[in-house]
Amino acid sequence: MQGSMFPFGSALPSEAFVRLPDRSFHFQPVPGRLSWSRNYAAKGIKFICALMKSSCNGENLCFPTVRTSSSSSSSSSSLLFNHVGSSLLFQVHGNVYPTGYYNVTMYIGQPARPYFLDLDTGSDLTWLQCDAPCVRCVEAPHPLYRPSNSLVPFEDPICASLHAPGHHNCEDPTQCDYELEYADGGSSLGVLVKDAFAFNYTNGQRLNPRLALGCGYNQVPGASYHPLDGILGLGKGKASIVSQLHSQKLIRNVVGHCLSGRGGGFLFFGDDLYDSSRVVWTSMSSDYTKYYSPGVAELFFGGETTGLKNLPVVFDSGSSYTYLSHVAYQTLTSMMKKELSAKSLKEAPEDETLPLCWKGRRPFKNVHDVKKCFKALALSFTDGKTRTLFELTPEAYLIISNKGNVCLGILNGAEVGLQDLNVIGAISMQDRLVIFDNEKQMIGWMPTNCDQIPKSKAMNT
Repeated sequence: MQGSMFPFGSALPSEAFVRLPDRSFHFQPVPGRLSWSRNYAAKGIKFICALMKSSCNGENLCFPTVRTSSSSSSSSSSLLFNHVGSSLLFQVHGNVYPTGYYNVTMYIGQPARPYFLDLDTGSDLTWLQCDAPCVRCVEAPHPLYRPSNSLVPFEDPICASLHAPGHHNCEDPTQCDYELEYADGGSSLGVLVKDAFAFNYTNGQRLNPRLALGCGYNQVPGASYHPLDGILGLGKGKASIVSQLHSQKLIRNVVGHCLSGRGGGFLFFGDDLYDSSRVVWTSMSSDYTKYYSPGVAELFFGGETTGLKNLPVVFDSGSSYTYLSHVAYQTLTSMMKKELSAKSLKEAPEDETLPLCWKGRRPFKNVHDVKKCFKALALSFTDGKTRTLFELTPEAYLIISNKGNVCLGILNGAEVGLQDLNVIGAISMQDRLVIFDNEKQMIGWMPTNCDQIPKSKAMNT
């Protein structure tokens, strides 16, 4: 399905062809792709559980000619200047429930067209559903992206960063193919291109950098499917938009977001929109180079230890809900059920919004109505001699379903193939500023009213 939007960047002239491997028309699901046992478990997770793989062969197909504007990048591009210290600010839309995701609008191509992209700190590559032509695309809010004629070559470091060691092989050096698999069973297959992005600094100045992105010509929808134009990869790797902007000396390599529990919020690139002295900081773990991880944690329930220690944790804004390993999930839910047995709440198995829901004497309107029945949780991280707590109040792990029941927004990660990994999802990052500082290798957070967007001369909306 196509809607309406705006693009930006150079286009495919009539004599240009983009070659793709033959497999794009005979794509088979990759063996071992993670699947979800029940639909509710899949809602919102975008965490990549498999590294991208490269596959090329000698049988290349051609795109039909795509005609777009051939104008060059805008003269307002700031590539000639070093604007480190300036930030980019974006308005965020969406919510954990009932929408199930947060997104921002990015303007890409020439002329610039808007695309709604899901926020995902759990992956690196930004990609759009692409009219190249598209072999298989899902419903999208806007017309499919029409690629520029600028292919990212195979030897580009960005291409190498997207492939697992030993899998970076290709017979065609002129292009970089990618394949992404997500934990909800969805996937995107495509080729990397470069195109212009339209941004506004917070000081009001415009910039139009050319950045690499995925032209996704074959999408398999996952269990958490919703209409989308693409994914905004905000991970640590070279392919992420933040890393690319930093390599061009346009911003500090810092990304942060503030997701409102009432919906909406803001996203930013750069380090001048917060007071660092008010932030609780912990080091990024060197054991998890692909993801934003503070390392291992100990889980507390009501201020007391659960006995669960050494839980590997990552932050992932692309996951609507929080996920615990099987043992941690079973332990926590058993403790909660025991605690609630003396309360007026009863389990509501008929409510399939999430795996575990409870009903009261009358329907609940919001979490505030029932929060007194639930204890606070906390994850404790040890950074050298320093102990840091990431606290989860009931608002950070509960939702009210459309049936008026209260449901646990913490799910069993083993059911979606996360093995022992524990994922802090969007629900647990709501109403606090969460910062990933890739230069200092630190993760920080502080309570914030995410409905109040920082003042600036210009915001990307």
